[in-house]
Amino acid sequence: MFQPDAFKFSIESQAFGVCERIGDKLKMPVKNIRLFFIYASCLTIGSPIIIYMILAFWIKMKDYVKGKRIPVWDF
Repeated sequence: MFQPDAFKFSIESQAFGVCERIGDKLKMPVKNIRLFFIYASCLTIGSPIIIYMILAFWIKMKDYVKGKRIPVWDF
């Protein structure tokens, strides 16, 4: 059976955390940043998705270099 809360939790736990990091840096609500990415993606036919993926890669590499590794078993 489909459980919306379980689906939402799995998506949020496996997301890259780009919007959360941007929100922490800019002291803005994460919801507004996520909405911006969604609306901008719809209006510009997906180009912010490329920027999001580049930022996700950059954040993961930065965490890897600093030693903030996420264990495999936490998912």
